[in-house]
Amino acid sequence: MFYENLRNNVLDLCSFNFNYIRGRVMVRVAKINRDNEDLGAVTSKKSNYKFWLLGIIVCCFAYSSIKVIDTGYRGIKTRFGKVIGEALPEGIYVYNPITTDIHMMDTKVQKYTVKMATYTKDVQQAELLISVNTSLVPSKVHLLFQNVGFDYGYKIIAPQVSAAVKDTIGKWEADVLVSNREKATSEIYDSLKEAVLPYNIDVQSVIIENIDYSAQFERAIEQKQIATQDAIRAKNRTKQVEEEANQKVLAAKAEAESMRIRSQALSQNQNLVAYEAVQKWDGRLPVNMYGSAPIPFIDGALSGR
Repeated sequence: MFYENLRNNVLDLCSFNFNYIRGRVMVRVAKINRDNEDLGAVTSKKSNYKFWLLGIIVCCFAYSSIKVIDTGYRGIKTRFGKVIGEALPEGIYVYNPITTDIHMMDTKVQKYTVKMATYTKDVQQAELLISVNTSLVPSKVHLLFQNVGFDYGYKIIAPQVSAAVKDTIGKWEADVLVSNREKATSEIYDSLKEAVLPYNIDVQSVIIENIDYSAQFERAIEQKQIATQDAIRAKNRTKQVEEEANQKVLAAKAEAESMRIRSQALSQNQNLVAYEAVQKWDGRLPVNMYGSAPIPFIDGALSGR
């Protein structure tokens, strides 16, 4: 009996341990299966992320490989920093952004305003405001980019404008420059155009917007202008007086000649005297007649007979 109870207890213990172990194993297997499922989901998500990341990289590369050159611009292609070929006209271009780049330069008219001080021929300081309109030679912008770069306005245009203005203004006296601004502007234009053309820059126009001298010198110029105008008016008045005197002399000579001719005619013809008297008579006879006083024109007419 004892051994039978012991056997039953051992069997129950073995059965309990088996069931416990089997349950633990099943729980472990279930957990492993869940972990595998989660790992598969994560792996799938990572694959999707990689796909989208690759797509974004491809799109960015394709976008950076296209360059559009707008109207009024020219493109300069460089490979590893070296200029390749000639200037590119307007259009769409595809290139390798890793080794190549396309730079754009504006070929439209650009305005530069320069304010500077210089001296005239008579050593008068003048403050000038100059406006210069320039443009780039479209087919040669790659040479300008290669030799000068984008800051050609600071490196080329500004110094050449200063040199041309100083050279031209130094040839003119201050008071003469005021009345010859257009001629001075033309000289500056010619000098500047010749100076910047080797850099493939074309000067469209030059304008001297303003010239300022010292207040004292401007007053002197004003007084000189007033004196000049007064002298011109006096000269014109003198000419007028001389002309009036000449007219009077000519009128007196004509009157004298007329009197001479009349006197000569009267001395030769007495009837002409009566005719002249009739011409000057107002047509009225004397109111009072005394004794043997002659009747005007009648007695003369009778005596003429």
